[in-house]
Amino acid sequence: MRRFAACAAVALGIACGTVAATEVELVGRMGSRAVLQIDGGTPRIVAIGSVTQEGVRLVAIEGNVAILEIEGRRTRATMGQSAIRIPPVSESARVVLYADARGHYLSEGRINGAPVRLLVDTGATLVALGKSDAARVGIDYERGTPATLMTAAGRVDAWRVTIDALQIGSMTLRNVEGVVQENDLPVVLLGMSVLNRLEMRQEGRSLTLEKKH
Repeated sequence: MRRFAACAAVALGIACGTVAATEVELVGRMGSRAVLQIDGGTPRIVAIGSVTQEGVRLVAIEGNVAILEIEGRRTRATMGQSAIRIPPVSESARVVLYADARGHYLSEGRINGAPVRLLVDTGATLVALGKSDAARVGIDYERGTPATLMTAAGRVDAWRVTIDALQIGSMTLRNVEGVVQENDLPVVLLGMSVLNRLEMRQEGRSLTLEKKH
């Protein structure tokens, strides 16, 4: 697969490196599900709303056309045509967040390509999300390691999982330790399994998160 270098000035906080486009081909349809071949791999059946491990979300199927979304961008794949190429977006190594009226640091983000709302929580050991959000972003949490958490509401059943890709703003981290709780949560808690991989600098109401090098 063709690769290209994405570099920008260090002063802008942009990481330099080699990134690859994602190739997706619609090879079949089974009712409301699409059969996708991604990056030349084994074709797989994908339901509407599901996200593959490469971060490709099936939005809809219209006849022989699949509407796909990856990293917030939508595109169309037509059955019988060659694979489409989805170039990656430039990735930043730094994100600046600003506290809300309650002093909380919130950010728009993505897990496995699906949009989520993140809350910085230094008291959380792992990235934590509820089971509805986990299902929505394509995490098969029941295959994770069973666990029990102590929360303000008491003991809660949970599953330890590995998150393939977590995006904070335009910064992406991969293979992140997480936990899926039996109960739903209003936001995804950005715990220390991510924050330990970042440099954190607080100045007034701003919090800068930067990848450690």
